[in-house]
Amino acid sequence: MTAAITLSRVSKEYAAGVRALDDVSLTVERGTFLAVMGPSGSGKSTLMHCAAGLDSPTSGSIRIDGQEIGGLNETRRTELRRERVGFVFQAYNLIPSLSIEDNITLPLRMAGRAPDHDWLRTLVQRVGLADRLTHRPAELSGGQQQRAAVVRALVARPAVVFADEPTGALDLRSAQEVLDLLRDLVGDLHQTVVMVTHDPAAAARAHRVLVMADGRVVDALDAPTAPQLADRLVALGKR
Repeated sequence: MTAAITLSRVSKEYAAGVRALDDVSLTVERGTFLAVMGPSGSGKSTLMHCAAGLDSPTSGSIRIDGQEIGGLNETRRTELRRERVGFVFQAYNLIPSLSIEDNITLPLRMAGRAPDHDWLRTLVQRVGLADRLTHRPAELSGGQQQRAAVVRALVARPAVVFADEPTGALDLRSAQEVLDLLRDLVGDLHQTVVMVTHDPAAAARAHRVLVMADGRVVDALDAPTAPQLADRLVALGKR
């Protein structure tokens, strides 16, 4: 089966010779929950931006759902992101004047596609929002708004969902609920999630964790604990 994301020897350089990514190769298999963490400036956000097609690498190859994105023009790259990539950010990015249902289905409508109502019903029931679809975002808690953002990311059945610090704006209980949701969606619905986080406790909920430093992947851990990840970050800080 085609991997959800494949990076082969990807580097990203900015002005003044700053190398944010340095010869990174990785494969994200379908149906897995991968976390990427590291200290500030380690390259984890640049990795996500390149892997998602939001930014172009200086060199190397990136495939999303088997499609090489390096040779695509910006229009086709945008179409590929819309069709095969979902995003969840720290800010919920819900439109205040729209209902939750309209917020969830907005990306589909912008792409000229009708929602699959059975799939939408499955998702909103799974996240506990079936009775909140007519509400406005302000009528929901932060955790509920982030769950709506997760459904919006999944409604088009993407090959991969990128979550950038998805629990950063939530209280502890809501953060745990969102992390539980992401892991359940991977396990039960065979979704693929790549989460960028600085939080060892959040990263420990993933199946696999990549630790980055100086633009490189310096460690790959299967099912690590939060204390193990915290110790790894402390060790990196002492280098």
